[in-house]
Amino acid sequence: MKKYNITTKKLHIPFKYFYTIIIFCLLFSACTNNQPNNKKESRVVNLPYYKEATFTPHWFSSNDENLKNFHKISPFSLTNQDGKTVTNKTFEGKIYVTDFFFTTCPGICPEMTANMGILQEKFKTDKEVLLLSHTVMPQIDTVAVLKEYAKNKGIISNKWHLVTGKRSEIYSLGRNDYFVEEDLGLQKEEDDFLHTENFVLIDKNRFIRGIYNGLNMNSVNQLIADIETLKKE
Repeated sequence: MKKYNITTKKLHIPFKYFYTIIIFCLLFSACTNNQPNNKKESRVVNLPYYKEATFTPHWFSSNDENLKNFHKISPFSLTNQDGKTVTNKTFEGKIYVTDFFFTTCPGICPEMTANMGILQEKFKTDKEVLLLSHTVMPQIDTVAVLKEYAKNKGIISNKWHLVTGKRSEIYSLGRNDYFVEEDLGLQKEEDDFLHTENFVLIDKNRFIRGIYNGLNMNSVNQLIADIETLKKE
């Protein structure tokens, strides 16, 4: 009976390649450890409340007595892309995200609309969450213009409302209710143009619960996480 002599050979790596291999391994490790992770979680168990343009957080429980006289979004009445009247009652018992845009904007608005589209897709079947975009150029953005814009952007009626109306009402909501502008301390005249990249998160009781940069995906992902937190209240 033949005996087979099984031996193992050691792998010999020329010394001149040793440092090259070490550097490659370190680079590979760094790349794999820094892959982007878009899924975020809220930084807190309960979101704060906000009542003015500095967005100083106030921490209350949902049944706190202080909320009785705390800042809420004022009643409003506007018209959406389907020609339907949209009021604060449309959002009664709903969480919603709001922003301000105009259809002919060549700068930040297309990206903001694209990121609102991400929110629409994320919460498409979630009846608790709605979206609200106000035109800051109602003299141009008529119902027909908004309808065409909605069609081109894949906007779902009754999920995402594009609204027009009186300029004075829209600008008052933006500056005095949602505090979307960042020019703190500057006195704004009625004729001054309102233009901002901010998204604002509103809870089911019309309280402001967060503000986010609508051009920044990390901020948008944080908004998604905060909506999920708000749903648990």
